[in-house]
Amino acid sequence: MIKNSVWAFALFFVSSLFATVQANEIKNIRISTTNKETRTVIDLSQSADFSYFTLGSPDRLVVDLQNTSNGSKLPKSVTKSPILTKVRESSPPNKNTFRLVFELKGKSSPKLFKLAPGNGAGHRLVIDFPLSATSQSKPATKPVVATKTSVPSRQDVVIVIDPGHGGKDPGSIGPSRKYEKHTTLSVSRKLAAQLNAIPGIRAKLTRTGDYYVNLDQRVAIADREKAHLFISIHADAFTSPQPRGASVFFLNDRRRNTEISRWVENQERQSQKLGGTSTVTRADKNVNQTLLDLQFTHSKREGEKLATEILGELKKVARLHKSKPSEASLAVLRSPQIPSVLVETGFISNPTEEKLLFQRSYQDKLASALSRAVVTYLKQNPPEGTGFDKTPSHGGMYVVQRGDFLSKIAQKHGVSVAAIKSANNLKSDTVKVGQKLTIPGASVPAKTLNTVETKTVTHVVKSGEYLGKIASRYKVSVDSIKRENNLKSNTVRVGQKLKITVAVKDEPIRRHKVQRGEFLGKIASKYGVTVSSIRSANNLRSDELAIGQTLIIPNR
Repeated sequence: MIKNSVWAFALFFVSSLFATVQANEIKNIRISTTNKETRTVIDLSQSADFSYFTLGSPDRLVVDLQNTSNGSKLPKSVTKSPILTKVRESSPPNKNTFRLVFELKGKSSPKLFKLAPGNGAGHRLVIDFPLSATSQSKPATKPVVATKTSVPSRQDVVIVIDPGHGGKDPGSIGPSRKYEKHTTLSVSRKLAAQLNAIPGIRAKLTRTGDYYVNLDQRVAIADREKAHLFISIHADAFTSPQPRGASVFFLNDRRRNTEISRWVENQERQSQKLGGTSTVTRADKNVNQTLLDLQFTHSKREGEKLATEILGELKKVARLHKSKPSEASLAVLRSPQIPSVLVETGFISNPTEEKLLFQRSYQDKLASALSRAVVTYLKQNPPEGTGFDKTPSHGGMYVVQRGDFLSKIAQKHGVSVAAIKSANNLKSDTVKVGQKLTIPGASVPAKTLNTVETKTVTHVVKSGEYLGKIASRYKVSVDSIKRENNLKSNTVRVGQKLKITVAVKDEPIRRHKVQRGEFLGKIASKYGVTVSSIRSANNLRSDELAIGQTLIIPNR
Protein backbone atom coordinates (compact mmCIF):
# COMPACT_ATOMS: atom_id res chain seq x y z
CA MET A 1 0.00 0.00 0.00
CA ILE A 2 2.80 2.40 0.94
CA LYS A 3 4.77 1.40 -2.17
CA ASN A 4 1.76 2.12 -4.40
CA SER A 5 1.29 5.51 -2.75
CA VAL A 6 4.94 6.36 -3.36
CA TRP A 7 4.64 5.40 -7.04
CA ALA A 8 1.44 7.42 -7.39
CA PHE A 9 3.08 10.47 -5.83
CA ALA A 10 6.14 10.10 -8.06
CA LEU A 11 3.96 9.84 -11.16
CA PHE A 12 1.96 12.90 -10.08
CA PHE A 13 5.19 14.84 -9.40
CA VAL A 14 6.71 13.98 -12.81
CA SER A 15 3.45 14.82 -14.59
CA SER A 16 3.23 18.14 -12.77
CA LEU A 17 6.86 18.92 -13.55
CA PHE A 18 6.34 18.15 -17.26
CA ALA A 19 3.20 20.27 -17.33
CA THR A 20 5.14 23.14 -15.78
CA VAL A 21 8.02 22.86 -18.27
CA GLN A 22 5.68 22.59 -21.28
CA ALA A 23 3.60 25.53 -20.06
CA ASN A 24 2.69 26.94 -23.48
CA GLU A 25 0.71 25.24 -26.26
CA ILE A 26 0.17 25.89 -29.96
CA LYS A 27 -3.60 25.86 -30.42
CA ASN A 28 -3.82 26.67 -34.11
CA ILE A 29 -1.80 27.94 -37.08
CA ARG A 30 -3.61 30.28 -39.49
CA ILE A 31 -2.26 31.43 -42.87
CA SER A 32 -3.55 34.17 -45.16
CA THR A 33 -2.16 36.03 -48.18
CA THR A 34 -2.74 39.58 -49.43
CA ASN A 35 -1.13 41.44 -52.31
CA LYS A 36 1.62 42.59 -49.93
CA GLU A 37 2.44 39.62 -47.70
CA THR A 38 1.72 36.11 -46.51
CA ARG A 39 0.81 36.20 -42.82
CA THR A 40 1.08 33.25 -40.45
CA VAL A 41 -0.66 33.57 -37.08
CA ILE A 42 0.25 31.05 -34.37
CA ASP A 43 -2.43 30.95 -31.65
CA LEU A 44 -0.90 30.15 -28.25
CA SER A 45 -2.12 29.57 -24.72
CA GLN A 46 0.52 31.97 -23.35
CA SER A 47 2.93 34.65 -24.57
CA ALA A 48 5.60 33.18 -26.86
CA ASP A 49 9.23 32.82 -25.80
CA PHE A 50 10.85 32.31 -29.19
CA SER A 51 13.95 32.66 -31.36
CA TYR A 52 14.45 32.21 -35.08
CA PHE A 53 16.97 31.96 -37.90
CA THR A 54 16.94 31.43 -41.66
CA LEU A 55 18.50 28.72 -43.82
CA GLY A 56 19.27 28.50 -47.54
CA SER A 57 19.37 25.79 -50.22
CA PRO A 58 16.42 25.38 -49.89
CA ASP A 59 15.19 28.59 -48.26
CA ARG A 60 13.56 28.11 -44.84
CA LEU A 61 12.63 30.02 -41.71
CA VAL A 62 13.15 28.10 -38.46
CA VAL A 63 11.28 29.20 -35.32
CA ASP A 64 12.05 27.71 -31.89
CA LEU A 65 9.32 28.04 -29.25
CA GLN A 66 10.58 27.45 -25.72
CA ASN A 67 8.57 25.40 -23.20
CA THR A 68 5.89 24.77 -25.82
CA SER A 69 3.90 21.75 -26.96
CA ASN A 70 1.87 21.39 -30.16
CA GLY A 71 -1.90 21.06 -30.30
CA SER A 72 -2.34 21.92 -33.98
CA LYS A 73 -2.36 19.74 -37.07
CA LEU A 74 1.02 19.49 -38.79
CA PRO A 75 2.43 19.42 -41.42
CA LYS A 76 0.40 22.16 -43.06
CA SER A 77 0.61 22.59 -46.84
CA VAL A 78 0.14 26.08 -48.29
CA THR A 79 -1.17 26.42 -51.86
CA LYS A 80 -2.21 30.05 -52.24
CA SER A 81 0.99 31.84 -51.25
CA PRO A 82 3.68 33.05 -53.67
CA ILE A 83 6.36 32.58 -50.99
CA LEU A 84 5.30 29.93 -48.40
CA THR A 85 4.78 26.25 -49.34
CA LYS A 86 4.64 24.30 -46.08
CA VAL A 87 4.77 24.54 -42.29
CA ARG A 88 6.14 21.49 -40.49
CA GLU A 89 7.65 20.27 -37.25
CA SER A 90 11.37 19.49 -36.98
CA SER A 91 13.77 18.03 -34.44
CA PRO A 92 14.32 20.60 -31.67
CA PRO A 93 17.70 21.53 -30.12
CA ASN A 94 16.46 20.30 -26.72
CA LYS A 95 13.44 18.56 -25.19
CA ASN A 96 11.83 21.77 -23.91
CA THR A 97 11.71 23.40 -27.35
CA PHE A 98 9.20 22.96 -30.17
CA ARG A 99 10.68 23.71 -33.59
CA LEU A 100 8.63 24.92 -36.57
CA VAL A 101 10.06 25.03 -40.10
CA PHE A 102 8.54 27.26 -42.78
CA GLU A 103 9.50 26.06 -46.26
CA LEU A 104 9.85 28.96 -48.72
CA LYS A 105 9.97 29.38 -52.49
CA GLY A 106 12.79 31.90 -52.29
CA LYS A 107 14.70 34.28 -50.05
CA SER A 108 12.58 36.35 -47.68
CA SER A 109 13.03 38.81 -44.81
CA PRO A 110 10.25 37.75 -42.43
CA LYS A 111 8.99 40.00 -39.65
CA LEU A 112 8.07 38.31 -36.36
CA PHE A 113 6.14 39.94 -33.53
CA LYS A 114 3.85 39.04 -30.64
CA LEU A 115 0.25 40.15 -30.09
CA ALA A 116 -1.39 40.26 -26.67
CA PRO A 117 -4.95 38.94 -26.15
CA GLY A 118 -7.66 41.17 -27.61
CA ASN A 119 -10.78 41.24 -29.79
CA GLY A 120 -11.69 37.69 -28.84
CA ALA A 121 -8.23 36.28 -29.66
CA GLY A 122 -5.61 35.01 -27.23
CA HIS A 123 -1.82 35.22 -27.32
CA ARG A 124 -0.44 35.17 -30.85
CA LEU A 125 2.91 35.02 -32.61
CA VAL A 126 2.65 36.67 -36.04
CA ILE A 127 5.05 36.01 -38.91
CA ASP A 128 4.82 38.20 -42.01
CA PHE A 129 6.55 37.14 -45.23
CA PRO A 130 6.69 40.25 -47.49
CA LEU A 131 5.97 39.57 -51.15
CA SER A 132 8.59 40.96 -53.51
CA ALA A 133 7.80 41.77 -57.12
CA THR A 134 9.41 38.48 -58.20
CA SER A 135 7.38 36.38 -55.75
CA GLN A 136 3.97 37.70 -56.88
CA SER A 137 1.94 34.89 -58.36
CA LYS A 138 1.52 35.04 -62.12
CA PRO A 139 -1.93 34.89 -63.76
CA ALA A 140 -2.97 31.55 -65.26
CA THR A 141 -3.39 33.05 -68.73
CA LYS A 142 -0.96 35.31 -70.47
CA PRO A 143 -2.15 38.93 -70.13
CA VAL A 144 -3.07 40.78 -73.28
CA VAL A 145 -1.20 44.05 -73.06
CA ALA A 146 -1.44 46.91 -75.51
CA THR A 147 1.93 48.64 -76.02
CA LYS A 148 2.94 47.91 -72.43
CA THR A 149 6.34 49.22 -71.47
CA SER A 150 8.26 47.20 -68.91
CA VAL A 151 9.27 49.08 -65.78
CA PRO A 152 12.75 48.25 -64.46
CA SER A 153 12.84 47.35 -60.80
CA ARG A 154 14.98 49.40 -58.44
CA GLN A 155 18.00 47.56 -57.09
CA ASP A 156 19.83 47.87 -53.80
CA VAL A 157 23.01 49.89 -53.60
CA VAL A 158 25.80 47.35 -53.13
CA ILE A 159 28.71 48.45 -50.96
CA VAL A 160 31.77 46.22 -50.59
CA ILE A 161 33.65 46.80 -47.34
CA ASP A 162 37.25 45.62 -47.27
CA PRO A 163 38.81 44.88 -43.84
CA GLY A 164 42.53 45.42 -44.45
CA HIS A 165 45.06 42.58 -44.08
CA GLY A 166 44.09 39.30 -42.37
CA GLY A 167 45.46 35.81 -41.74
CA LYS A 168 49.19 35.57 -42.40
CA ASP A 169 49.27 39.34 -43.04
CA PRO A 170 48.78 41.06 -39.64
CA GLY A 171 49.22 44.57 -41.02
CA SER A 172 50.87 47.10 -38.71
CA ILE A 173 51.57 46.13 -35.10
CA GLY A 174 51.00 48.55 -32.23
CA PRO A 175 53.23 49.27 -29.20
CA SER A 176 51.35 46.68 -27.12
CA ARG A 177 51.61 44.10 -29.92
CA LYS A 178 48.04 44.48 -31.16
CA TYR A 179 47.45 43.71 -34.83
CA GLU A 180 45.90 46.03 -37.40
CA LYS A 181 44.03 43.11 -39.02
CA HIS A 182 41.85 42.67 -35.90
CA THR A 183 40.65 46.27 -35.55
CA THR A 184 39.96 46.60 -39.28
CA LEU A 185 37.74 43.50 -39.19
CA SER A 186 35.84 44.73 -36.13
CA VAL A 187 35.14 48.17 -37.59
CA SER A 188 34.20 46.65 -40.96
CA ARG A 189 31.74 44.23 -39.38
CA LYS A 190 30.08 47.05 -37.45
CA LEU A 191 29.89 49.21 -40.57
CA ALA A 192 28.37 46.36 -42.59
CA ALA A 193 25.79 45.72 -39.86
CA GLN A 194 24.76 49.38 -39.80
CA LEU A 195 24.52 49.66 -43.59
CA ASN A 196 22.56 46.42 -43.90
CA ALA A 197 20.01 47.83 -41.46
CA ILE A 198 19.24 50.66 -43.92
CA PRO A 199 16.57 49.92 -46.57
CA GLY A 200 18.01 50.00 -50.07
CA ILE A 201 21.61 49.17 -49.09
CA ARG A 202 23.34 45.78 -49.18
CA ALA A 203 26.84 45.59 -47.67
CA LYS A 204 29.31 42.76 -48.35
CA LEU A 205 32.68 42.05 -46.72
CA THR A 206 35.77 40.91 -48.63
CA ARG A 207 36.65 38.79 -45.60
CA THR A 208 34.49 37.78 -42.64
CA GLY A 209 37.20 36.22 -40.48
CA ASP A 210 40.92 36.16 -39.81
CA TYR A 211 42.20 34.80 -43.11
CA TYR A 212 44.29 36.15 -45.99
CA VAL A 213 42.73 37.64 -49.13
CA ASN A 214 45.13 39.03 -51.73
CA LEU A 215 44.61 42.46 -53.30
CA ASP A 216 43.45 41.12 -56.67
CA GLN A 217 40.81 38.98 -54.97
CA ARG A 218 39.50 41.96 -53.00
CA VAL A 219 38.96 43.97 -56.18
CA ALA A 220 37.50 40.89 -57.91
CA ILE A 221 34.94 40.50 -55.11
CA ALA A 222 33.76 44.06 -55.68
CA ASP A 223 33.49 43.41 -59.42
CA ARG A 224 31.63 40.15 -58.89
CA GLU A 225 29.14 41.79 -56.52
CA LYS A 226 28.64 44.63 -59.03
CA ALA A 227 29.45 47.04 -56.22
CA HIS A 228 28.47 50.69 -56.41
CA LEU A 229 31.06 51.68 -53.77
CA PHE A 230 34.23 50.12 -52.35
CA ILE A 231 35.48 51.10 -48.87
CA SER A 232 38.76 49.68 -47.57
CA ILE A 233 39.36 49.96 -43.80
CA HIS A 234 42.91 50.24 -42.42
CA ALA A 235 44.93 51.63 -39.50
CA ASP A 236 47.96 53.81 -40.21
CA ALA A 237 51.46 53.48 -38.72
CA PHE A 238 54.72 55.41 -38.55
CA THR A 239 58.25 54.84 -37.30
CA SER A 240 57.72 57.25 -34.39
CA PRO A 241 54.75 57.18 -31.99
CA GLN A 242 53.82 60.87 -32.35
CA PRO A 243 51.60 60.94 -35.48
CA ARG A 244 47.90 60.31 -34.90
CA GLY A 245 44.53 60.88 -36.56
CA ALA A 246 42.39 59.52 -39.38
CA SER A 247 42.89 60.01 -43.13
CA VAL A 248 40.95 59.09 -46.28
CA PHE A 249 42.50 58.30 -49.67
CA PHE A 250 41.16 58.02 -53.22
CA LEU A 251 42.68 57.10 -56.61
CA ASN A 252 45.42 59.38 -57.94
CA ASP A 253 46.21 60.16 -61.58
CA ARG A 254 49.39 58.10 -61.62
CA ARG A 255 47.58 54.93 -60.57
CA ARG A 256 44.72 55.80 -62.95
CA ASN A 257 47.05 56.12 -65.95
CA THR A 258 48.91 52.92 -65.03
CA GLU A 259 45.66 50.99 -64.76
CA ILE A 260 44.32 52.39 -68.05
CA SER A 261 47.46 51.18 -69.84
CA ARG A 262 47.17 47.77 -68.18
CA TRP A 263 43.49 47.43 -69.06
CA VAL A 264 44.08 48.42 -72.70
CA GLU A 265 46.75 45.73 -73.04
CA ASN A 266 44.42 43.11 -71.55
CA GLN A 267 41.90 42.91 -74.38
CA GLU A 268 39.52 40.39 -72.82
CA ARG A 269 39.09 42.26 -69.55
CA GLN A 270 38.84 45.57 -71.40
CA SER A 271 36.03 44.24 -73.60
CA GLN A 272 34.09 43.07 -70.55
CA LYS A 273 34.45 46.42 -68.81
CA LEU A 274 33.26 48.30 -71.89
CA GLY A 275 30.17 46.10 -72.12
CA GLY A 276 31.30 44.09 -75.17
CA THR A 277 31.91 40.41 -75.80
CA SER A 278 34.17 40.35 -78.82
CA THR A 279 37.91 40.84 -79.13
CA VAL A 280 39.13 44.42 -79.07
CA THR A 281 40.86 45.22 -82.34
CA ARG A 282 43.95 47.38 -82.74
CA ALA A 283 41.87 49.96 -84.61
CA ASP A 284 39.59 50.32 -81.57
CA LYS A 285 42.47 50.81 -79.16
CA ASN A 286 42.49 54.61 -79.05
CA VAL A 287 38.70 54.89 -78.78
CA ASN A 288 38.54 52.33 -75.98
CA GLN A 289 41.41 53.97 -74.14
CA THR A 290 39.34 57.17 -74.17
CA LEU A 291 36.31 55.30 -72.79
CA LEU A 292 38.40 53.76 -70.02
CA ASP A 293 39.84 57.17 -69.24
CA LEU A 294 36.29 58.50 -68.82
CA GLN A 295 35.37 55.60 -66.53
CA PHE A 296 38.44 56.05 -64.34
CA THR A 297 37.90 59.82 -64.24
CA HIS A 298 34.30 59.30 -63.10
CA SER A 299 35.21 56.76 -60.40
CA LYS A 300 38.03 59.01 -59.18
CA ARG A 301 35.71 62.03 -58.98
CA GLU A 302 33.03 60.07 -57.11
CA GLY A 303 35.67 58.57 -54.81
CA GLU A 304 36.82 62.06 -53.88
CA LYS A 305 33.21 63.08 -53.12
CA LEU A 306 32.75 60.06 -50.84
CA ALA A 307 36.13 60.70 -49.16
CA THR A 308 35.07 64.29 -48.42
CA GLU A 309 31.82 63.14 -46.80
CA ILE A 310 33.68 60.56 -44.71
CA LEU A 311 36.16 63.12 -43.38
CA GLY A 312 33.28 65.44 -42.54
CA GLU A 313 31.72 62.77 -40.32
CA LEU A 314 34.97 61.39 -38.89
CA LYS A 315 36.03 64.77 -37.54
CA LYS A 316 32.95 64.69 -35.29
CA VAL A 317 34.14 61.55 -33.49
CA ALA A 318 37.91 61.33 -34.06
CA ARG A 319 41.04 63.41 -34.54
CA LEU A 320 42.02 63.90 -38.18
CA HIS A 321 45.57 63.46 -39.47
CA LYS A 322 44.66 65.15 -42.76
CA SER A 323 41.65 67.44 -43.03
CA LYS A 324 41.23 66.90 -46.78
CA PRO A 325 41.09 63.72 -48.88
CA SER A 326 44.45 62.55 -50.18
CA GLU A 327 45.28 60.95 -53.51
CA ALA A 328 47.15 57.65 -53.41
CA SER A 329 48.44 54.96 -55.75
CA LEU A 330 46.91 52.02 -53.91
CA ALA A 331 46.08 48.67 -55.51
CA VAL A 332 42.62 48.33 -53.94
CA LEU A 333 41.52 51.66 -55.46
CA ARG A 334 42.09 50.63 -59.05
CA SER A 335 38.66 49.55 -60.36
CA PRO A 336 37.58 51.70 -63.35
CA GLN A 337 33.87 51.39 -62.58
CA ILE A 338 33.65 51.48 -58.79
CA PRO A 339 34.26 54.66 -56.76
CA SER A 340 36.71 53.54 -54.09
CA VAL A 341 38.21 54.98 -50.92
CA LEU A 342 40.69 53.78 -48.32
CA VAL A 343 40.04 54.90 -44.73
CA GLU A 344 42.94 55.03 -42.27
CA THR A 345 41.01 54.99 -38.97
CA GLY A 346 43.99 56.20 -36.93
CA PHE A 347 47.63 55.45 -36.11
CA ILE A 348 48.05 52.07 -34.44
CA SER A 349 51.68 53.10 -33.81
CA ASN A 350 50.43 55.83 -31.46
CA PRO A 351 49.85 54.33 -27.96
CA THR A 352 46.74 56.43 -27.31
CA GLU A 353 45.13 55.66 -30.65
CA GLU A 354 46.08 51.99 -30.41
CA LYS A 355 43.94 51.75 -27.25
CA LEU A 356 41.08 53.64 -28.91
CA LEU A 357 41.13 51.49 -32.04
CA PHE A 358 40.49 48.38 -29.94
CA GLN A 359 37.73 49.91 -27.78
CA ARG A 360 34.35 48.67 -28.94
CA SER A 361 32.65 51.97 -28.11
CA TYR A 362 35.17 53.85 -30.28
CA GLN A 363 34.75 51.31 -33.09
CA ASP A 364 30.98 51.91 -32.87
CA LYS A 365 31.55 55.65 -33.29
CA LEU A 366 33.80 55.12 -36.31
CA ALA A 367 31.28 52.78 -37.95
CA SER A 368 28.41 55.20 -37.31
CA ALA A 369 30.39 58.09 -38.81
CA LEU A 370 31.21 56.06 -41.92
CA SER A 371 27.59 54.92 -42.25
CA ARG A 372 26.28 58.48 -42.04
CA ALA A 373 28.79 59.61 -44.67
CA VAL A 374 27.73 56.85 -47.06
CA VAL A 375 24.04 57.75 -46.71
CA THR A 376 24.76 61.45 -47.29
CA TYR A 377 26.83 60.64 -50.37
CA LEU A 378 24.12 58.35 -51.80
CA LYS A 379 21.41 60.94 -51.29
CA GLN A 380 23.47 63.53 -53.16
CA ASN A 381 24.86 61.12 -55.80
CA PRO A 382 22.27 58.34 -56.26
CA PRO A 383 23.49 55.45 -58.47
CA GLU A 384 21.22 55.04 -61.48
CA GLY A 385 18.48 52.42 -61.14
CA THR A 386 18.71 52.11 -57.35
CA GLY A 387 16.21 53.03 -54.66
CA PHE A 388 18.10 56.30 -54.21
CA ASP A 389 17.55 57.26 -57.85
CA LYS A 390 14.45 59.44 -58.23
CA THR A 391 14.64 59.54 -62.04
CA PRO A 392 11.28 58.35 -63.38
CA SER A 393 11.16 55.28 -65.59
CA HIS A 394 8.88 55.05 -68.63
CA GLY A 395 5.13 54.59 -68.36
CA GLY A 396 2.84 52.79 -70.83
CA MET A 397 -0.52 51.08 -71.25
CA TYR A 398 -1.83 48.24 -69.08
CA VAL A 399 -4.86 46.00 -69.63
CA VAL A 400 -6.67 45.11 -66.39
CA GLN A 401 -6.62 41.36 -65.65
CA ARG A 402 -8.93 39.24 -63.54
CA GLY A 403 -8.04 39.72 -59.87
CA ASP A 404 -6.46 43.13 -60.45
CA PHE A 405 -7.28 46.18 -58.37
CA LEU A 406 -5.82 49.68 -58.44
CA SER A 407 -3.42 49.37 -55.52
CA LYS A 408 -2.02 46.10 -56.93
CA ILE A 409 -1.51 47.69 -60.37
CA ALA A 410 0.08 50.78 -58.80
CA GLN A 411 2.49 48.69 -56.72
CA LYS A 412 3.41 46.59 -59.76
CA HIS A 413 4.40 49.68 -61.77
CA GLY A 414 5.96 51.67 -58.93
CA VAL A 415 3.42 54.51 -59.02
CA SER A 416 0.73 55.78 -56.67
CA VAL A 417 -2.99 55.01 -56.96
CA ALA A 418 -3.64 58.76 -57.19
CA ALA A 419 -1.28 59.05 -60.17
CA ILE A 420 -3.13 56.31 -62.09
CA LYS A 421 -6.52 57.82 -61.24
CA SER A 422 -5.36 61.24 -62.38
CA ALA A 423 -3.85 59.93 -65.65
CA ASN A 424 -7.10 58.08 -66.50
CA ASN A 425 -9.66 60.55 -65.06
CA LEU A 426 -11.00 57.87 -62.70
CA LYS A 427 -13.48 59.05 -60.10
CA SER A 428 -13.35 55.82 -58.05
CA ASP A 429 -10.98 52.92 -57.41
CA THR A 430 -13.15 50.51 -59.43
CA VAL A 431 -11.66 48.99 -62.59
CA LYS A 432 -13.04 46.38 -65.03
CA VAL A 433 -11.38 43.34 -66.58
CA GLY A 434 -10.11 44.36 -70.03
CA GLN A 435 -10.04 48.06 -69.20
CA LYS A 436 -6.98 49.87 -70.62
CA LEU A 437 -5.13 52.12 -68.20
CA THR A 438 -2.45 54.68 -68.94
CA ILE A 439 0.45 54.15 -66.54
CA PRO A 440 2.19 57.49 -65.92
CA GLY A 441 6.00 57.67 -65.88
CA ALA A 442 6.68 55.32 -63.00
CA SER A 443 9.19 56.14 -60.36
CA VAL A 444 10.07 54.42 -57.16
CA PRO A 445 10.60 57.04 -54.45
CA ALA A 446 13.90 56.90 -52.63
CA LYS A 447 13.45 55.03 -49.41
CA THR A 448 13.61 56.83 -46.12
CA LEU A 449 17.13 56.32 -44.86
CA ASN A 450 17.98 56.40 -41.23
CA THR A 451 21.25 55.15 -39.88
CA VAL A 452 20.76 52.63 -37.13
CA GLU A 453 22.86 53.29 -34.04
CA THR A 454 24.48 50.08 -32.83
CA LYS A 455 26.78 49.04 -30.03
CA THR A 456 28.58 45.85 -29.10
CA VAL A 457 27.82 44.26 -25.75
CA THR A 458 29.41 41.32 -23.96
CA HIS A 459 27.06 38.57 -22.83
CA VAL A 460 28.26 35.97 -20.32
CA VAL A 461 26.45 32.66 -20.88
CA LYS A 462 24.44 31.55 -17.84
CA SER A 463 23.21 28.11 -16.86
CA GLY A 464 20.23 27.05 -18.97
CA GLU A 465 20.97 29.46 -21.81
CA TYR A 466 21.46 28.46 -25.43
CA LEU A 467 22.13 30.46 -28.60
CA GLY A 468 18.49 30.72 -29.62
CA LYS A 469 17.46 32.12 -26.25
CA ILE A 470 20.35 34.61 -26.23
CA ALA A 471 19.54 35.72 -29.79
CA SER A 472 15.90 36.27 -28.83
CA ARG A 473 16.89 38.40 -25.85
CA TYR A 474 19.01 40.74 -27.95
CA LYS A 475 16.68 40.64 -31.01
CA VAL A 476 19.37 39.34 -33.34
CA SER A 477 19.74 36.11 -35.31
CA VAL A 478 21.63 33.02 -34.18
CA ASP A 479 23.73 33.28 -37.34
CA SER A 480 24.87 36.82 -36.50
CA ILE A 481 26.09 35.72 -33.04
CA LYS A 482 27.92 32.73 -34.54
CA ARG A 483 29.50 34.91 -37.22
CA GLU A 484 30.62 37.61 -34.78
CA ASN A 485 32.19 35.07 -32.42
CA ASN A 486 33.54 32.63 -35.04
CA LEU A 487 31.38 29.80 -33.67
CA LYS A 488 31.23 26.67 -35.82
CA SER A 489 28.31 25.11 -33.91
CA ASN A 490 25.38 26.18 -31.74
CA THR A 491 27.06 24.87 -28.59
CA VAL A 492 27.99 27.37 -25.88
CA ARG A 493 29.29 26.78 -22.37
CA VAL A 494 28.42 28.42 -19.07
CA GLY A 495 30.70 31.41 -18.46
CA GLN A 496 31.58 31.83 -22.14
CA LYS A 497 31.73 35.49 -23.24
CA LEU A 498 29.94 36.41 -26.47
CA LYS A 499 30.25 39.68 -28.38
CA ILE A 500 26.85 40.79 -29.69
CA THR A 501 26.27 43.84 -31.89
CA VAL A 502 22.78 45.18 -31.26
CA ALA A 503 20.74 48.18 -32.29
CA VAL A 504 20.77 50.55 -29.32
CA LYS A 505 16.97 50.66 -29.36
CA ASP A 506 16.85 46.84 -29.04
CA GLU A 507 19.39 46.52 -26.23
CA PRO A 508 17.82 44.86 -23.16
CA ILE A 509 16.76 47.28 -20.43
CA ARG A 510 19.44 47.64 -17.77
CA ARG A 511 18.62 48.20 -14.13
CA HIS A 512 20.94 49.36 -11.35
CA LYS A 513 20.38 49.08 -7.61
CA VAL A 514 21.88 52.06 -5.79
CA GLN A 515 24.72 51.13 -3.41
CA ARG A 516 26.13 53.05 -0.45
CA GLY A 517 28.36 55.91 -1.60
CA GLU A 518 26.93 56.09 -5.12
CA PHE A 519 25.54 59.24 -6.75
CA LEU A 520 24.07 59.97 -10.18
CA GLY A 521 27.31 61.18 -11.74
CA LYS A 522 29.17 58.04 -10.66
CA ILE A 523 26.42 55.74 -11.95
CA ALA A 524 26.18 57.61 -15.26
CA SER A 525 29.95 57.32 -15.73
CA LYS A 526 29.83 53.59 -14.98
CA TYR A 527 27.32 52.93 -17.77
CA GLY A 528 28.63 55.50 -20.24
CA VAL A 529 25.44 57.60 -20.29
CA THR A 530 24.57 61.13 -19.17
CA VAL A 531 23.09 62.17 -15.84
CA SER A 532 20.20 63.87 -17.65
CA SER A 533 19.33 60.66 -19.54
CA ILE A 534 19.08 58.72 -16.24
CA ARG A 535 16.95 61.51 -14.75
CA SER A 536 14.65 61.40 -17.78
CA ALA A 537 14.36 57.58 -17.84
CA ASN A 538 13.39 57.51 -14.15
CA ASN A 539 11.39 60.77 -13.94
CA LEU A 540 13.73 62.09 -11.24
CA ARG A 541 13.13 65.66 -10.10
CA SER A 542 16.38 65.87 -8.14
CA ASP A 543 19.73 64.10 -7.90
CA GLU A 544 18.98 62.59 -4.49
CA LEU A 545 19.07 58.80 -4.37
CA ALA A 546 18.17 56.22 -1.74
CA ILE A 547 20.27 53.13 -0.99
CA GLY A 548 18.52 50.15 -2.59
CA GLN A 549 16.64 52.32 -5.10
CA THR A 550 16.37 50.66 -8.54
CA LEU A 551 17.19 52.83 -11.54
CA ILE A 552 16.52 52.17 -15.22
CA ILE A 553 19.71 52.79 -17.19
CA PRO A 554 18.90 54.10 -20.70
CA ASN A 555 20.65 52.62 -23.70
CA ARG A 556 21.99 55.97 -24.89
